[in-house]
Amino acid sequence: MSLILNLTAQGLINGAIYALIAIGLAMVFGLLRVLHIAHAGLFALGGYLGLVITNFTGNFALGLIGSMIVVAACGMVMYRMCYEPILDRPPYVPLIASVGMFLAIEEVLRLVFGDYGLSYHVPPLSGVINVAGMQIKYAELAVLVMAVVLLGALGLFATRTRMGMAWRATVSEPHMAASCGISLRQVRYLNFAIGSAFAAAAGVMVGVLNNLVEPSMGAVPSYKALAIIVVGGLGSTGGTLAASLLLGLVEAFGATYLSNVLDRDSIAFAAMLCVLLVKPDGLFSSTNRRRSLLALLQLKGAAQWALTKRPS
Repeated sequence: MSLILNLTAQGLINGAIYALIAIGLAMVFGLLRVLHIAHAGLFALGGYLGLVITNFTGNFALGLIGSMIVVAACGMVMYRMCYEPILDRPPYVPLIASVGMFLAIEEVLRLVFGDYGLSYHVPPLSGVINVAGMQIKYAELAVLVMAVVLLGALGLFATRTRMGMAWRATVSEPHMAASCGISLRQVRYLNFAIGSAFAAAAGVMVGVLNNLVEPSMGAVPSYKALAIIVVGGLGSTGGTLAASLLLGLVEAFGATYLSNVLDRDSIAFAAMLCVLLVKPDGLFSSTNRRRSLLALLQLKGAAQWALTKRPS
């Protein structure tokens, strides 16, 4: 019984990290229909910034918040400089650009910080707490709390604010949203800022859990994030969250009971293939009719928000 509880806890912790990474990827794909591979570079950049700021100031909270703010700004700059000029091109063009940006970020980190990675001078959140007979690190508990707070705040923003409704309407029906006076450009900037900040938070927490950040730390998580958004239904944030937690649990139990058949990093892709064989659209995909009805409901509030923002 204790083994099952330990594996469940570890699966939820891993799932929370995957959710923070994948949610930004799903947001960008849902809005632009672009696979944002460079998201992995922002994840690694966030890990480095959090470590450098924490080592310099001795304040982990400042390192986390500073990393999220800087990486959010970098995400907006990335959209403006690299994506916006080529959105009217075929889908493979932004994809190639995104892969190029990821490789560029990785090489810049390698040139600036070296090949072998960095560690915290004094690892933050290094204590442990006993919960139901299990020893859980403070860092692991912080991951769960952070995921709940950030994803909960995102859900409230998207459903309870006019700006959030405008964002959801733009994702569902961009042309209808634009005709209601919503600025697609502002929504896209917001989208990249939120998704990039989440990636930074995940990068910082992975660095804390491993007490190591390195230039290539975003590679494997980004591949798993791609598998997650496919399983969750491309562009579905709710599906991405559910698929993240599901993958975390599958990995935790699979690494224990299937270690002779598959290694840990292969389990994500094996799970993705199994799901796609049964349901090619993903577990949580919606029909076009449901999306259209939802978009109409969102546009009602989004149009009101846009009208209040217009100068008199």
